[in-house]
Amino acid sequence: MTSHLQQVNAALVVGASGGIGLEMVHQLLEQPTIHQIYATYNRSNDALQAISDSRLTQLPLDLTNEAQIATVVQTIQATTPALHLVVNCAGVLHTDAMQPEKSLRHLNPQQLSDYFLVNSIGPALLAKHLPPLLKQGDRAVFATLSAKLGSIGDNQLGGWYGYRASKAALNQLMRTTAIEYKRTCPNAIVVTLHPGTTDTQLSRPFQRNVPPDKLFTPQRTVRQLLLVIDQLQNSDSGEFFSWDGNRLPW
Repeated sequence: MTSHLQQVNAALVVGASGGIGLEMVHQLLEQPTIHQIYATYNRSNDALQAISDSRLTQLPLDLTNEAQIATVVQTIQATTPALHLVVNCAGVLHTDAMQPEKSLRHLNPQQLSDYFLVNSIGPALLAKHLPPLLKQGDRAVFATLSAKLGSIGDNQLGGWYGYRASKAALNQLMRTTAIEYKRTCPNAIVVTLHPGTTDTQLSRPFQRNVPPDKLFTPQRTVRQLLLVIDQLQNSDSGEFFSWDGNRLPW
């Protein structure tokens, strides 16, 4: 069976300055059939900037800025007629000034807003501007990294209000996008993906209780995600998948 990844000519990785996004760029560059890869970053990353490959174009992007999203899409359109793969790896769990809320008493409007801006609204705005690059007759995949913590049905422990809610909203926004894309971009498959707990800056403060066999390297995470992406069918559009290919409850 021919790999769908071997049919990808052009790809976009959003959030390539993060651990998973950077590794996604590396592994896509290992695919000789991919002729062009666009990688966006919101902060300087020496490892990303050190990549020297004529197929890679790096573009600055703040996913909360719609004008910048539009500019990135227009820049890609100027050189590439269509994208066959878009992977959005951007997301926020914590910063120096923001930590996941353990209780209702820790909630504040600004932090909730920050979670939703990056984890929910940004990807929806990206979906808004991508259709001109996804309308081609070939198969295309638009995959956004979500989190199992965004599953309402799987929530047994509580806490982490803003992160959970923003990822749940992301899942709904992408499922609704998938329904519209069936009319406007009928060959585009839209999914959200749970990457598993990956040893990156995002998860590092929260790894203490993670069993060693459940803490993945970025290399393993990306291999697993690309395998899931490669096996997607048109009927999978609008679904929420774990790193092992299993569907997750909403």
